[in-house]
Amino acid sequence: MPLDKDNKVMAYFNVKSMSDEEYLENNYIILCTKKGIIKKTNLAAYKNIRQNGIIAVNIREDDQLLEACLTSGNDEVLMAVRSGKAVRFNEQTVRPMGRTATGVKAITLGSPEDEVIGMVCINDPQQTVLVVSEKGFGKRSDIDDYRITNRGAKGVKTLNITDKTGDLIAIKAVTDDEDLMIINKSGIVIRMAVSKLRVMGRATQGVKLIDLRGTDEIAAVTKVDHEDEPEDAEVVEPNAEPVEGNEEPNNDVENSTENTLEQ
Repeated sequence: MPLDKDNKVMAYFNVKSMSDEEYLENNYIILCTKKGIIKKTNLAAYKNIRQNGIIAVNIREDDQLLEACLTSGNDEVLMAVRSGKAVRFNEQTVRPMGRTATGVKAITLGSPEDEVIGMVCINDPQQTVLVVSEKGFGKRSDIDDYRITNRGAKGVKTLNITDKTGDLIAIKAVTDDEDLMIINKSGIVIRMAVSKLRVMGRATQGVKLIDLRGTDEIAAVTKVDHEDEPEDAEVVEPNAEPVEGNEEPNNDVENSTENTLEQ
């Protein structure tokens, strides 16, 4: 796919078939932006894609596409922001729109500097929610620890953000059958089994996943299929006990729901 200098690939995924009409009509692509906008489009709208691509979403000048997920029409959507909050809602609260639509508000940002750092769409009960901060702290929680809020709300605390943890940088849906790969800005990469991270409460600080030197920070986090380590390999495990944080009061959720943007 040809790209100009200002564009880059943000997401990709496999689809079962682009010729099975029933499959196309019952699956969707959900897109989200850094400014907290979400858009849902029927997979059938992408059936005929030209070599140079087609428009998937209308992006405002001050915004940027962040994530794309293939969904079943009944997935649970979680979207997290740098300030440590996350919103959870069922995708049925987002009506399907055309490819060229802008979308609707999914989450209210905490400040002008705040932004969405990731989105996960979950329909597997075995999946848990993993969040990671820029200074190497991480935590797994059950999805049920995230109470359902209205789309467009401020959300609930997903990680207790402090100077020690740094801002939130990643949210992933993971299982015990996967590994986590963490890449530092200094170029260091580590790999650890997700199963080594115990499931803990939503509003805790988590555990330290990696030791960072000086001003080094985490640059990227991704998940891969689990591989058993050779007997002589060094196994990377979390190296700190979890630090509990205070649960966030229920009144932090705003019920602003129907903030539809112009298409």
